[in-house]
Amino acid sequence: MENLKRYSANIITGFRIFLSFILLFCPKLSPVFYAVYFAAGASDILDGIVARKTNTQSEFGAKLDTLADFIFVAVCMVKLLPIYSIPMWMYIWIAAIVLIKFISILIGYMKQNKFVAVHSVLNKITGGLIFVLPLTLSFIDIFYSSIAICVIATAAAVWECCAIVRMQKSKED
Repeated sequence: MENLKRYSANIITGFRIFLSFILLFCPKLSPVFYAVYFAAGASDILDGIVARKTNTQSEFGAKLDTLADFIFVAVCMVKLLPIYSIPMWMYIWIAAIVLIKFISILIGYMKQNKFVAVHSVLNKITGGLIFVLPLTLSFIDIFYSSIAICVIATAAAVWECCAIVRMQKSKED
């Protein structure tokens, strides 16, 4: 029973990864899609709550959560971006955000010899906005929603990169 308590948050996070892959096979914006989508979103909230309540937060759990978030967002982009008319410069902007995040991961790994995950407020806001995006598509043009999300995601990615660089500098001093 103790092992279940110790690993429950990570099991929930793993469930989000599983649900993300299930989304690939759901018809776009169907009731089944939304049911799986909401379950994945709920697991994102629940895993953190469970980890804090059971005092089982871990570096592995933080890494797994980041991976689960990445997979969920990537799957949603694969499912949703093709059905909407988004200009090429928006795709380039999204690629630039991914590049900044990749550079952050690389810097963190090169300087600290480990994967560094920054769970900032801006990252949480970005995740929340991305999560509600499919719910707003019927009344907010995706063009304007995407710009708002990309502005905040860019700020989050740049802040994360700066935080990782500062984190290392303070350790070197």
